[in-house]
Parts: sequence; C-alpha cells; structure tokens
Amino acid sequence: MARVPYVSADLREPAEIVDAVRARRGGRLLNLDRMLLHSPELTRGWNAYLGAVRTRLSVSPRLREIAICVVAVLNEAEYEFIHHAPELLAAGGTQLQVDALRDPHAAMKNAALFDEVERATIELTVEMTRNVKVRAGLTEWLNAHLGAQHTVELVATIAAYNMVSRLLIAVGVEPE
Repeated sequence: MARVPYVSADLREPAEIVDAVRARRGGRLLNLDRMLLHSPELTRGWNAYLGAVRTRLSVSPRLREIAICVVAVLNEAEYEFIHHAPELLAAGGTQLQVDALRDPHAAMKNAALFDEVERATIELTVEMTRNVKVRAGLTEWLNAHLGAQHTVELVATIAAYNMVSRLLIAVGVEPE
C-alpha cells in the first residue's frame, strides 16, 4: 500500500517534465512516476538518468536485466521484478531463467541456465546489494571478459536499481 499518495494519473503540469516521462513510458504514467512527480525536479533527473541506464548504455541488455531482477528479489521489490522480468525475456532470457532468479544464490551456481558471465553478473549483484564491497577478483574477472566500459556500466546499473528499489519500498509503490 502506498505510504504517500500518488499524484493524479492525468497530471499535466509541469508539462515539460510530465511530457518527457510520458514519452519514455509510451504515453502513460506508471505508479513510480506518479510518486516521483511529487518532486518535478527529482523526476526530471530520475527520468534522464534511468532513461540512460535503460536505453543508452552498451552493456548487454540481458546482463542488465538479470542484474535488475536480482536486485529486485534481494530487496523484495516486487514492483521492480514485475516490470523487469518481461524486459529480460525481450532481451533473450528464458522463462526458466526468470523463475530461477527468484533464488539468486542458487542461480549463480546454475551452469545449466546461466553462462559464466551471467553467473558472475548475479554474484556481482548479490555482493553489491548485500555487502556493498565486492570480493577481490570478481570485478577484475568481469573486466577481463566484458571490458572496462561494460563492467562500469553493469556496476552502475546495479547501483541505480538498488536506488530504485529502495524508493519503491520506502514509499510503498504498488504494481499497476
């Protein structure tokens, strides 16, 4: 249940910000947007930043969505999982992978469903989300396999979606 009331779904002002959010969302406002729009300037920055993380980085969309789904499960942010499981499927993931990510610790050991880089991505996500510090050698291993740009983008994605889940949970954003 929302702990802060949502703004109206038909909100029109400030037009520049509301229109930008609607454009990114295919014409509608999600409950997350309706919560963020209590602060238009926060929404402006959020929309630009998360829009970039979701659509303008070069890291594999599949790795990005695996990481986001793991963050959602670890932080018990069901809203986030509901919105990103379909994105993982669209990025080439399977329903078996989506289901397996409900248990990230088992998934990071599941070589039948996840390749080595995917398992390392799950491990990185678990470590960043649970411990903040990442075990020695893991980031270096990913850097050797993905390159510096993709490694940094993956780390930033995990950090960004930890921020998202914390907001979702703190204010009680509910699935649409």
